[in-house]
Amino acid sequence: MTSGDAAAFVAFDRVQKSYDGETLVVKDLNLAIGKGEFLTMLGPSGSGKTTCLMMLAGFETATHGEITLDGRPINNIPPHKRGIGMVFQNYALFPHMTVAENLAFPLEVRGIGKSDREEKIKRALDMVQMGDFAGRRPAQLSGGQQQRIALARALVFEPELVLMDEPLGALDKQLRETLQFEITKLAHDLGITTVYVTHDQTEALTMSDRVAVFDDGVIQQLDAPDILYEEPKNSFVAQFIGENNTLHGTVERIDGDAAVVRLDDGSQIDTIPVNVDKPGQRTLVSIRPERVEFNKDRLAPDAHTIKAEVKEFIYMGDIYRTRVSVAGNDDFIIKTRNAPDQRRLKKGEILEIGWRPQDCRALDA
Repeated sequence: MTSGDAAAFVAFDRVQKSYDGETLVVKDLNLAIGKGEFLTMLGPSGSGKTTCLMMLAGFETATHGEITLDGRPINNIPPHKRGIGMVFQNYALFPHMTVAENLAFPLEVRGIGKSDREEKIKRALDMVQMGDFAGRRPAQLSGGQQQRIALARALVFEPELVLMDEPLGALDKQLRETLQFEITKLAHDLGITTVYVTHDQTEALTMSDRVAVFDDGVIQQLDAPDILYEEPKNSFVAQFIGENNTLHGTVERIDGDAAVVRLDDGSQIDTIPVNVDKPGQRTLVSIRPERVEFNKDRLAPDAHTIKAEVKEFIYMGDIYRTRVSVAGNDDFIIKTRNAPDQRRLKKGEILEIGWRPQDCRALDA
């Protein structure tokens, strides 16, 4: 989907943003979001993701380019007239109002009558399993309950687009995971287009239809979560999404969809060339820890093998995490499932580890 696609419900067309007139925080952004899609903007602090969300909400103005919502330009429309629901990390609930009054506020602003308001408030609270809390004030609620109310307030006027800025950042891990599932289910059940901003990669992978990975004001890759994880387009995405092993080397030869890389220790490995295109190029080879095997009977017939020295062997419940030294990298990680036939390794042990060529990618250095 491109920004010119008629199916785009939200579109950024060559959008730029600068705060000082010189440095671009967002650089020539083209992005199309389909109706009913759950899209996450993911990236480190300062990558431009929140600025994009704030321009879409109307709290920041684009320096250049156009943003459209359902085909109409919204650059000059004030935030309260865009009809967009918003959920923030700090909840932003009115402390002097009850839960019901907090939810009534966006309805009153839109001139919705009292009986309709009551019906919509009840429906929104039931959606987030907070139907019994209408009379309480925010201070009488836990953090998780407050975030549910903030979500209900964003949904109560039935917007077609909801924006969420790090909404679960202040919650503990277990509650965060529960709400991740509930938010995603609600968004899909209601058919709401959702733009979600986070720096938490696990959150992005588990919740989204597509993820836009930002760095330095540019989308580095825009894909479905599994494609993003399995097929990173460059070394930034490979390093930022999930855990990743890297080995440094030089491209020896490229033959279509296969490349041979000579690692810095002199050994040669087969890889998929991603953004390398000629022999002699320096490259960073990427392999996911769970794709590496040291049990000989589990190695694929075409697996490439290489010698490694065990530095640490850690029991983590469902998995074992082994740190080895290989080809000059002392922090190469292998993740293996906790199985009855899994042998325990000792520090200093020399192993032959291996992986399939298709699990190994030659990326930019």
